[in-house]
Amino acid sequence: MGHMSGPYVIRGSVSLPEAELVWRFSRSSGPGGQHVNTSDSQAELRFDLANTGALPAVWKERALARLAGRLVDGVLVVRASEHRSQWRNRETAAVRLASLLAEATAPPPKPRRPTRVPRGINERRLREKKQRSDTKRGRSGRGWG
Repeated sequence: MGHMSGPYVIRGSVSLPEAELVWRFSRSSGPGGQHVNTSDSQAELRFDLANTGALPAVWKERALARLAGRLVDGVLVVRASEHRSQWRNRETAAVRLASLLAEATAPPPKPRRPTRVPRGINERRLREKKQRSDTKRGRSGRGWG
């Protein structure tokens, strides 16, 4: 699997625009022995969310609003360094970016429509409450002596 797997789908027919992804590789901290000090295995993926034309306008607005805290000048940065091989870190970073965007562009949840409680259920609840209280009142030992 030495190749980058195809376009990373965000949702539906929209996928990450390969041309707009900016990769940077740097030395990874973490495990890997002597080799890790010489190989640039940490992948950093930048995606210019503010200026992209690849996302539908609505999605873009949603994503900019929801990821505001993560953006640096409208650019979304994802880093991956858990694998020892660079391309596996690239995979990880790209998948992470895609899922971040998928989450950030999801339509807002539909508002909950309150449903009415059927009258019978309410009455039954009150009836059971009354019975229970009668039962408990009977236990208090009043009216025995």
